[in-house]
Amino acid sequence: MTYFKDLYPTRTKERIEPFARPDPVVYGHPAFYGKGPLRPDEVHSFKENGFLFLESFLTESEVNGFLKDLDGYTKDPAIKQREETVTEKYTGEIRSIFAIHKLSERFDRLSRDPRLLDIAHQLLGSDVYIHQSRINDKPAFRGSGFNWHSDFETWHAEDGMPRPRCVSFSITLTENNVFNGPLMLIPGSHKTFVPCTGITPPKNWEESLKSQTLGVPAERDLRALTQKGGIVAPRGPAGSLVIFESNTLHASANNLSPYPRRNLFFVCNSVENKPVAPFCGNAPRPEYLATRKNIEPLRPVIETPGVAAHQRQAYQQRQGQGHFMKEPAAAQMSRQ
Repeated sequence: MTYFKDLYPTRTKERIEPFARPDPVVYGHPAFYGKGPLRPDEVHSFKENGFLFLESFLTESEVNGFLKDLDGYTKDPAIKQREETVTEKYTGEIRSIFAIHKLSERFDRLSRDPRLLDIAHQLLGSDVYIHQSRINDKPAFRGSGFNWHSDFETWHAEDGMPRPRCVSFSITLTENNVFNGPLMLIPGSHKTFVPCTGITPPKNWEESLKSQTLGVPAERDLRALTQKGGIVAPRGPAGSLVIFESNTLHASANNLSPYPRRNLFFVCNSVENKPVAPFCGNAPRPEYLATRKNIEPLRPVIETPGVAAHQRQAYQQRQGQGHFMKEPAAAQMSRQ
């Protein structure tokens, strides 16, 4: 068995102080930051803040198609019985549906849409695959929130993801406003890894996906990071996109408003960052939570509905350059 040194120790009995991440945020040489859909200033903003917000990324007709599918799922009793479906702890309503790209052709095509895939290549500097996909549904008045956490902390401890070379795409299927429990992020928190105390019990996901208590940073660490970076809650119309780094601390409050909140997530991990044995020492989580088998690089669907002709043409023009830009050999050697 190959041994991987644990660079991000967490889920320990004794407290470990937060520390600066040893890995880069954006992969590739800065000279290539503009080689992709994001402008150089957007790449630098992602590097510094740990997220980007792009309003109206999907068209209204695209959003309506996804909502139609989702409405069908919530009305289908068979969907609620699937192991990929997580229900609310107290109401029994659907909270999340995982592996959504395997359930719906529409969602599968979006996971391979060049508008998203090219951004993942640009930021991670390699081919990528879907580590996880899901829909989070916060119904009006009753939708419960998600505690503060770093996705990478969980994926490292419970899935064996070696490094935070991973990016999440969160697409709003309804308006995200100040009232309906929008996503909150701590700018700059991705630069610091915050170890969490507590030993991970077997099958922790059965409880944590309904209400997370383990893998939550200590309050004093959250205070220190928010004093430094503040808290932001991107708000915008349906179809907007939040791109956030896997180690960015985030949370969302309960939805007590009359406005539902529905978000679609795709998590792209570098093919050079495949999971190993979970660092918490437990058995791996189910495949629908963390892809481990038959990992294949995502290949784009060119004729994706809603992709403008000039976007398709620009993508085709880049094919001669490959799917991503490598950094110069000299720069690679300087980091070795």
